[in-house]
Amino acid sequence: MYSIAVLGDRDSIAGFGALGLDTYFADEQSKCRKLFKQLASSGRYAVIYITEKAAEYVSDEIEKYSESMIPAVIAIPGVSGNTGRGIRQVKRSVEKAVGSDIIFND
Repeated sequence: MYSIAVLGDRDSIAGFGALGLDTYFADEQSKCRKLFKQLASSGRYAVIYITEKAAEYVSDEIEKYSESMIPAVIAIPGVSGNTGRGIRQVKRSVEKAVGSDIIFND
């Protein structure tokens, strides 16, 4: 059975542990890269939520999994605010699956 992981800085993701998700804390780029590679290649996680800031550190690694069903890598805002990366990722995924922008229509 698959699990859900959350990767990012402690302040942004600590609450996800209370929901039963596996949380992995990383503030610096090297730790983010190491943890993301471990999580993504483990085969244990169907979904990996990653803060937008952490996603910036591992964007090349995330791209490797963009065509894979598992794990689904989803960028979420952190405590520092929303950069728009997560919503752009969702928009691209919808356009790819459906063939057009059915959510934003801009």
